[in-house]
Amino acid sequence: MVVSVAGESVDGCYDWAKEVKEFEDTKAGVKGLVDSGVEKVPEFFIHKPDSVQPQPNGGEVSGAPLDLPIIDLQGVESGGARRREVVEEMRKAASTWGFFRMVNHGIPVATLDAMLEATRRFHEQPTEAKRELYSSDGRRSVRFTSNVPTTEFDPACWRDLLTCVFRDDAIDPEALPPVCRNELQEYVKYLIKLRETMAELLSEALGLSSDYLSRIECMKSEALALLYYPACPQPDLTVGNSRHSDTTFLTVLLQDTVGGLQILHDNQWVDVPPVHGSLIANIGDLMQIISNDKFKSVEHKVRAQHIGPRVSVACFFTASTGAAPKPFGPIKELLSNDSPPVYREFHVAEYISFYKTTYGRVASALPHFKLSN
Repeated sequence: MVVSVAGESVDGCYDWAKEVKEFEDTKAGVKGLVDSGVEKVPEFFIHKPDSVQPQPNGGEVSGAPLDLPIIDLQGVESGGARRREVVEEMRKAASTWGFFRMVNHGIPVATLDAMLEATRRFHEQPTEAKRELYSSDGRRSVRFTSNVPTTEFDPACWRDLLTCVFRDDAIDPEALPPVCRNELQEYVKYLIKLRETMAELLSEALGLSSDYLSRIECMKSEALALLYYPACPQPDLTVGNSRHSDTTFLTVLLQDTVGGLQILHDNQWVDVPPVHGSLIANIGDLMQIISNDKFKSVEHKVRAQHIGPRVSVACFFTASTGAAPKPFGPIKELLSNDSPPVYREFHVAEYISFYKTTYGRVASALPHFKLSN
């Protein structure tokens, strides 16, 4: 195989399209490569060195593991001083870190463990059992894919994922793979309840009525990504997931004990150690926009590793089907002469389209939607 960096061959003879098509045609994902005994990372997975290991002269220094702010949701329903304390903790975490860890969140540990095991079970089926679901069509409610790039300027990531979209909190149960159907339905039931609690707390953290975010239905739909990161033979050449911020309003992440998540904090990439039974929440780009920069959407990524597989489940909360066609912009109640709007109004589809077409080539899509000074 010709050695290259992010699709740039040394001798100019590399056929990127051919290799990607051959990979796609297997419909076996990255796990299929690993199962075949591959010892070298295929060329279209190779990232530029500074994308894999940030360089100090690039303003990014790999930091030591640093735990996130911890939000304990125990007793938050009772109101009073305890609720005010949690709201303030969430406001501080959302406005500085953009990430926080949640404990006593109301989802039984047994349910979390079952969801992780169901994710592993789906991905470790024979390829024949997953092949029908393999698709790059983003309109499908349920699809299996491997994050294959659409251009040679966007290297692929060392991961597979099953995506399940619950529009307005609902999905046809028969569309879900039987091997993980029950666990998905049970987990989403708890996530919806947690979402309602978080919507209230985040509303209050912005100084709004507790039902504000629920009323505008900005988090009424869920897209779950059941992620599988196989062990990588050359983790110094690729990544589990490229640096990015989330296009959503809010993301809730469940992960196993392998680790690999990193976030950009104070211009340093820091490892986020996994903690069994906890969940990680992070603010998405759309929440930063409607909060008029009061909350922060932060870049993060996942390292490729010799060890594995790593398993995680990300739940991306986004607008309902009724709210999505309506324009979003900074919440008017948050604006004043001292706090003018930072962003213009736009439709969610416009934001996601711009994000997808520039993914990997811009650090963030947020500047594109800022009002000119």
